[in-house]
Amino acid sequence: MKKIIAAALMLMVLRAHAQENKPLTFSGYVETYYSYDFSKPGNHEKAPFLYNHNRHNELNLNLGLLKAAYATDKVRANVGIMAGTYAQYNMAAEQGLLKNVYEANVGVKVSGKNNLWLDAGIVPSHIGFESAIGKDSWNLTRSLLAENSPYYESGVRLSYTSANEKWYLAGLVLNGWQRIQRAPGNQTPAFGTQVTYKPSSSVTLNWSSYAGNEQPDSLRRWRYFNNVYGQFQLNEKLGLIAGFDFGIEQKFTESSQYNHWLSPVAIVRYSANDKLRLAARAEYYQDKNGVIIATGTANGFQTLGYSLNMDYALANSLLWRVEGRLLDSKDRIFDNKSQVVYLTSALCFSF
Repeated sequence: MKKIIAAALMLMVLRAHAQENKPLTFSGYVETYYSYDFSKPGNHEKAPFLYNHNRHNELNLNLGLLKAAYATDKVRANVGIMAGTYAQYNMAAEQGLLKNVYEANVGVKVSGKNNLWLDAGIVPSHIGFESAIGKDSWNLTRSLLAENSPYYESGVRLSYTSANEKWYLAGLVLNGWQRIQRAPGNQTPAFGTQVTYKPSSSVTLNWSSYAGNEQPDSLRRWRYFNNVYGQFQLNEKLGLIAGFDFGIEQKFTESSQYNHWLSPVAIVRYSANDKLRLAARAEYYQDKNGVIIATGTANGFQTLGYSLNMDYALANSLLWRVEGRLLDSKDRIFDNKSQVVYLTSALCFSF
């Protein structure tokens, strides 16, 4: 009898181990939200440069995501299908069913000795420290910096991770600045790079770059962009993220003059315990010439932002979030006001 019991227990352990090491896995994410815009827009849409949680006075779905991932020693692939107001607004320029593709890519390991991979398809952006997955970001809403740089991209990526996992290097050939399909009349490839250094488990340093033309080739204007950030766990309870974006774009074809934009951001997070976390964010975005955010006003887009955030884990898979946010602009760009206040709450469920 003891041998039978022991064999049964061993079989259970082996089955559990096999399930843990299955090459194909499934996951999901649902983020519902309610947000109140104190400027009370009649069409229920917040400012047009916000793509997450951007419906006013509605209980809505920001992102519902189902993902399948396949991974072996030599091959990997990801497919993610999504719905929600994030997909509706952020993917508005894409065609048909592409609006509902979060990611779809295939990768192959191209070196037997080194961790060198070639991936092709629609992939999450190599730029920035925030993504569309809200629970992974320190604040409920995304920063101005994140909302106005790519969340996704389409192309080919060659990446290398060092044996000690301290270095990650990547080079990309892309269809453009947050594009699945190319702009009409555009045959120019875009390029990206990423360097990430993790000297310890408490420090991450990153530099990402982009170079490309977003216009038809006959009107070619080159855009060059850099994103740098550092993420630091200062002690058991206190964390800091500091980031900076800087971009330039030619004023016209073959011009030696450039329009520029920039955006610094800093976020401090305090973990009171395993369930409760608090975060504060300060940010600034300047785009006087409307390269990324066009306002049609005298001073262009010059906006300060402040946010206070609370996260509370209701369960291992369920997170409740509340955030207050103030945006203060040099011009009256918020329904003829220079300031706007948002109050947002969200429930995030993942499996």
